[in-house]
Amino acid sequence: MIRSTLAATALVLSLTQVAMAQVDAKFNYVLTLGGLNVALMEVGLTDDGRRYGLDLSANVTGVGSVVASGTAKASVRGSSAGASLVSESFALETRANGEVFTAEVGFSGRAVSTFQVNPPIVDTGDRVPIERSQLSGVGDFISAFVLKGSALDRSLCEKRASIFTGVERFNIEMGFLDTDEATSPRTGYQGPLVACSLRYRPISGHFASSEMTTYLAESSRMVLWYAPLGQTGYYVPYRVIVGTSMGDLSMILVGMRE
Repeated sequence: MIRSTLAATALVLSLTQVAMAQVDAKFNYVLTLGGLNVALMEVGLTDDGRRYGLDLSANVTGVGSVVASGTAKASVRGSSAGASLVSESFALETRANGEVFTAEVGFSGRAVSTFQVNPPIVDTGDRVPIERSQLSGVGDFISAFVLKGSALDRSLCEKRASIFTGVERFNIEMGFLDTDEATSPRTGYQGPLVACSLRYRPISGHFASSEMTTYLAESSRMVLWYAPLGQTGYYVPYRVIVGTSMGDLSMILVGMRE
């Protein structure tokens, strides 16, 4: 009887792991600035129950001298076994105006183990230096916004993300705003949402004279809406709005395939 019970328990556990493990989804977003389309972006998420992968690609159409045309690719790999995603590697490549920029970051136990950017950032004298003590308890920029949780409620918003991009170290503080409902048939999801406030807190790696850094740090108009990814326990961005002096920078989910 004991052997039978153990065998049955093992079978249930294995079936549960199979049911929960496999996630293979893609999301498509449109980014606009002041009402004008500036980029199309696709994000892929895979999870086998122990490890996850995130792959992002974007084509930027540009807006005059404000946003340069180009492409961007990013990939993240890490552990998904716990209550949140834990980055192990992050890689970014951007191409614009004939120039290529790459950044690679390795993480070990939520601490930066290696990082490299090419070409190196030129310090004009007012770049806030990155301290080694600031590179522990951190993760990458993409994984910070793909959440695991038990329900679509205010608990999703009660978080703070400590982020290192290879160039800049900053925090994103989130807070609960409201529940909402997505109803537009032109978007990739219709159903309940949770709206979270965002606050950007620069730590190091940024330029003290940067007007954009100052503006974002002082801005109180940054909102992120989350939608559930079916019954997977994942929650992904449905919409993001960041107020800027050039109009709203907006990202909206237009397609979702589980």
